[in-house]
Amino acid sequence: MTEIHPTAIVENGAELGENVTIGPYSLIGPNVVLEDGVTLLGHTVINGQTVLGANCRVFPFATVGLPPQDLKYKGEPSRLIIGCNTVIREHVTLNPGTEGGGMETRVGNNCLFMVGSHVAHDCQVGDHAILVNNATLAGHVKVGEWAIVGGLSAVHQFVRIGRHAMIGGMSGVENDVIPYGSVVGNRARLSGLNVIGLKRRGFSRDVIHDLRNAYRLLFAQEGTMAERLEDVAELFPHVEPVMEIVDFIRVESTRSICQPHMEDAA
Repeated sequence: MTEIHPTAIVENGAELGENVTIGPYSLIGPNVVLEDGVTLLGHTVINGQTVLGANCRVFPFATVGLPPQDLKYKGEPSRLIIGCNTVIREHVTLNPGTEGGGMETRVGNNCLFMVGSHVAHDCQVGDHAILVNNATLAGHVKVGEWAIVGGLSAVHQFVRIGRHAMIGGMSGVENDVIPYGSVVGNRARLSGLNVIGLKRRGFSRDVIHDLRNAYRLLFAQEGTMAERLEDVAELFPHVEPVMEIVDFIRVESTRSICQPHMEDAA
C-alpha cells in the first residue's frame, strides 16, 4: 500500500504508483510521476515535469526536478526522466532539460548518485552509472553505461564520457573520455584503460589484451589520429569494445578527446 506521512505535501495532479512511500516533510509537485515502489525517505523535494522510475530511493534533502541553473531557461515545461532502481542520496540535485538542449534530462536504470552530486540540465546518463560524492555534471553532458565519476570531480558542459570509463577523484574533465578509458588530474588526462572496471564487469582476458594493444596504437606518437584510427579498425574489426572506441572518436563532437601524457601512451 502507498504510505504518505501526514507532514508530507502531495499536490493535486501528482501521479503515484502502487507501494509508494513518502516520508515526513517531503514536497511532491503537481506534475510529478512516482512509479511503483518509489521510496522518499523524508525532507525530499520532487518537482517539475519529473518521472521517477519504479523502486527508486531518494534520501533526505535531495532536490529533484527543480528549475535548471541556466540563465537561458525561461520556464519552458522541460522534463526529467529517471529510470528504475536508481538511488539518489542526500543533497543530490538533478535538473530538467531546457529548450536549447532537447527539453529533457534523462537518467538510466540502476544508477547511484552519492551525497552532494549534481546532474545539470539536458544531461544523458546511462544505466548503472555512478556519481561519487560531490561529483558534478555541467549541462548537456553524456555519460555512458557503467561509467564512474569520482568524488569532487567536475565535468565540462557538452563532454561525452564513454561506457565503462573511470574518472579519478578531484578531476576536471574538459574533453571527451573514450569508452573503457581512465582519466585523472586537473585538467584530466588519460592515464590508461579502466582495467579494474573491465575485470569487475566480466570482460575476458583476451578482450582486455586487445583493448590494451588498440590503446597503445591509438595514442602512439607516430602518424595522425585519423591514420591510427584506420589502422586500429583494420586490425581489430571483430573486437566490439575496440570498435566502440573507434566509433566514439569518429563521432563529431564539440569537445576534443582526452589525450594521455606521453609516458601513459606507451
